[in-house]
Amino acid sequence: MRAGNRSMINMMEHIQGQTFHARRGELKNAFKYGVDFVLYDPLTATPPMLLSQNRFNLWSMSDSRHGGTRGRGDGVRWFRDVLEDRGFPMEDTRLVLLAQPSFLWFHFNPVSFWIALRDGKPCAYVAEVNNTFGHRHCYFCAHEDFRPIGKDDTITADKLMHVSPFQKVAGLYKFNFDMSDDAINIRILYENDGEGVLATLTGSRRPATNASLLWAALRRPFGAVRVVALIYMQALILWIKRAPFMRKPPPPQPLISDSHTFRGKRT
Repeated sequence: MRAGNRSMINMMEHIQGQTFHARRGELKNAFKYGVDFVLYDPLTATPPMLLSQNRFNLWSMSDSRHGGTRGRGDGVRWFRDVLEDRGFPMEDTRLVLLAQPSFLWFHFNPVSFWIALRDGKPCAYVAEVNNTFGHRHCYFCAHEDFRPIGKDDTITADKLMHVSPFQKVAGLYKFNFDMSDDAINIRILYENDGEGVLATLTGSRRPATNASLLWAALRRPFGAVRVVALIYMQALILWIKRAPFMRKPPPPQPLISDSHTFRGKRT
């Protein structure tokens, strides 16, 4: 990572990105929409005026919303504990969060990512997955030797939490992470018995500024309210297409699970 991008995380970065979802199998459905994420170091970042940490603003990030039990998180301290419990080398490691900020009083993150950087390179991720039923499960993604995770590395994990009422709690997630100096490109493929869903998040890394945040509020109004509305709209489309409906099971325990298979290329 270039020195310039190291300092960008101190300032907070605004990822004005896109997410794409495509359902695979007999019943197909696909959609794409713009989304705003923030990438920052919770301990050192200096936010612009329209983005605050742990207090109300037009846009805000709150420690209690991330890192641990949903709504009662410990922020970056939780991520540090997760890494230390797994023997991750913490010396010269920087911990950052990629997540959607709250808009005014409303917050919802379908998925956010804790990232451990060593020498500017991502060596571990935690995918913090939330559903619209108030549940959360976290997937720890890293190589067994904690070497950097490249764009062609595929990390797999068992799906353990109910995310959509149109998908079973079964099968695998396949994660591909590409975090370059200039962009974020995350790919998650869910597979189960020949069916599944491909979800992507892509966007350029730019400093978060008052101008970029104001433009996001005008271009994509209502923030997380809009995201939830889009989720329910796609659920309605699947219901109209007569997709099988699954009842909500209890959330999985424990809160976090580990990836278990490593492959060299995307599938």
